[in-house]
Amino acid sequence: MKYIPSRFKKLFYIEFLDRTWKYKTEKLFRAEKLYTAVNYQAFLEAFTENFPDYVYSDPLRGKKVISAPLDTIKRVYVPSDCLLSLTKLRRKDILQQLTLDFIELLSFESGIGHEDFGVHGSVALNMHSAKSDIDVIVYGSRNFRVLEKTVNKLVASRVLSYQFNNRLDSARRFKGKYCSRIFMYNAIRRPDEIKTRYGIFKYSPISPVKFACTVKEDNEAMFRPAIYKIEDYKPIDSASSLPKRDIPVLVVSMIGCYRNVARKGDRIRVCGMLEQVENLDTGKTFHHVVVGTGRGEEEHIWPL
Repeated sequence: MKYIPSRFKKLFYIEFLDRTWKYKTEKLFRAEKLYTAVNYQAFLEAFTENFPDYVYSDPLRGKKVISAPLDTIKRVYVPSDCLLSLTKLRRKDILQQLTLDFIELLSFESGIGHEDFGVHGSVALNMHSAKSDIDVIVYGSRNFRVLEKTVNKLVASRVLSYQFNNRLDSARRFKGKYCSRIFMYNAIRRPDEIKTRYGIFKYSPISPVKFACTVKEDNEAMFRPAIYKIEDYKPIDSASSLPKRDIPVLVVSMIGCYRNVARKGDRIRVCGMLEQVENLDTGKTFHHVVVGTGRGEEEHIWPL
């Protein structure tokens, strides 16, 4: 959950940003740190006590998760639809026009059609301010790789510039400036790239592990969850030494900042939860490591 209505703020024992947002007539607050394990547990406790219908005991994951009941959802914002709505506005403010101009530039330079772009964030919700960013998405793994090269070319020609606040930003290269405004671009799976559904797999946590490995495939590294196929598992400590049958074949990050931090052939250091994954249709099992379980603050993926 990203935004908290002001009337519920006192229910959440977390630190909030000073800035506020406004959705229609509703004043909203946002957590200072969205994806820490401590904050997740605070969210879970607040929902359990005050909004129990929003807490789901997931039998396939063996844990409680925050999940909105379907009959409570008033509106779904689809990025491609939000972009279409933005183009139809008769009167656009500066940020709305900049967003459209930016997508036009990316589409022209990359050859990716407008239908494969979308907008999200505060612009999509029409709750942006003069300080808001341009948040763009592109649909599909291949389109993302094309767009990645296009942005790099535009930076080289000084049409755009990168904006790096830390080493992960530098690895991802997803953030920059366009006409003095911060932009970010990310990827969403196309329908044909969604290869699973809820109910096929059961996940059983085994133990925390720390290890280094090589990225074998990065075709789903830009999505969320980000999935890295891995090989050459090397434990960092004795507790992470595993029998051959338990060695993970995937690293899965539920935390957005670890998207696209490594490419095929790169070495990464991983700290996360080893899980056994069982296909309930076939009975076959494999192992993966999840980063972002909400169990601890040490979980990460770090490029080496």
